[in-house]
Formats: sequence, structure tokens, C-alpha cells
Amino acid sequence: MLAATLLSVAAVTYNDWLLQFLLPTGLDQRDSYVSEVFAADQPYRVLFSGVELATALLVAAGACLAVAGTPRGWAAVGWGALAAFGSSSVADVLLPMRCAPSLETGCPTDNVWHTLTSGAVHFTLFASMAAFAVAARERPGRPQPAGHWAPRLLPVSMAAAICSAGPYVGHPGGQGIAQRIHLVTVAMWFWLLAAQVYRDREHFGSHVPRRPLPEPVERSTGRLRTSGPGCLPAGGTRR
Repeated sequence: MLAATLLSVAAVTYNDWLLQFLLPTGLDQRDSYVSEVFAADQPYRVLFSGVELATALLVAAGACLAVAGTPRGWAAVGWGALAAFGSSSVADVLLPMRCAPSLETGCPTDNVWHTLTSGAVHFTLFASMAAFAVAARERPGRPQPAGHWAPRLLPVSMAAAICSAGPYVGHPGGQGIAQRIHLVTVAMWFWLLAAQVYRDREHFGSHVPRRPLPEPVERSTGRLRTSGPGCLPAGGTRR
């Protein structure tokens, strides 16, 4: 259940952009990327990068704990992709944007290293959704909240992410709204994964095989005796 708790907390902290309503960041949420708030020259960089880093570690730890109790298959692939998502998110924080392009004239939108790490974050996220969707189709009789909703959530999350790329193709404006919609879908995904952990614990916990008790053996003949008078415990003697 620790994995479910970590993922549930991460779902909340992943949307730390809500703090921008309380802090004078100077960024317009409609036209700014969330990562601009922890750009290298921004005043609240330490706060937001700290939250982002903690969230990435929560996700990676939750995925590692969950995959340890998951049989081999597409579900395990999904957890592995989520662990890679957490690692990519750590790199995304450690390689921030140099400045805030929506706020500073002349600040380039395209920061090569940050763009690469962000791409890795998106790829691993969508890979985890796809893997759980395949896992649910392979075992339709088992309750799988993540796999059940992944085919619905994946296209919405991907469409929002694509719409947020406007500035990279010469069409800025509104990318902040699209990105924040995407972040909400990620939070929903984390909550679904937390529910998946809970369901898996119920399913696999009730199917743990128990070792049978050794049956008593009669020393004189070596034959198994499971009932009837004179049945002695193993190693016993008749008097």
C-alpha cells in the first residue's frame, strides 16, 4: 500500500502550478509553460524545482515498489515505463530552462537539453499508459482500473501535450492552458495507478499458495495414513 500512497501524493504535487495563483510569479498561466517557473533565473526556482524533484522521486519509488510485486507481463512493462518517467522527470528538473520565454523578450523557447528530457518524460508516460491498456486486454477478467481507463485517457493526454507545442512550430499562445490540461490527466493517471496497486494487492494476496501440511507416516509400513484410529504424528511410536 506504500506504493499507492506515494502515487496518490504525487498526483497532487505534480500539479504544483496551482501555487502560481498564490505567488507573484509574474507568469501568465495561459501562455507560459509550467517549467518556466523553475527556470534558472526565476525567483521561485528553488521552491518549484524542489516540489518537482520530490514528485519525480515519489513516482519512481512508487513504480519500483509496485513492479516488485507484479508478475512478468505488460503490467510490469507499464511499471517500468513509469519508473523511467520518474527518472526522466529528475533530469528535467536538473536541466532547467535558462529563462522564461513567455516573460522575457529574446529568451529562446527551444532549450535543447530541457526539450530532450521533456520529450523523454512524455514518451515514458504514454508508454506506461499503452502497456497497461495491453495488459488489461490480455486479462479481461481481472479488475484493472489503470488498464480499463488507459485507452480513454491516453488520447486526451496526448492531444493536450501536442497542443502545448505551439511555440515550437511558430504558433505561440494558449500553450499554458493545453499543458495544464495535460498535467491534470497525468494526475488522474497516478490516481488510477494507485487504485491498480490496491486491486493487485487484493487479487494476488488472495491467491498466495499455501504449503500443505505433511501427512503422518506409519513407521512400520511407511504407508501414508490420513484417517482412522492409530494415526500418529510424523516420527511418533506406537506403545
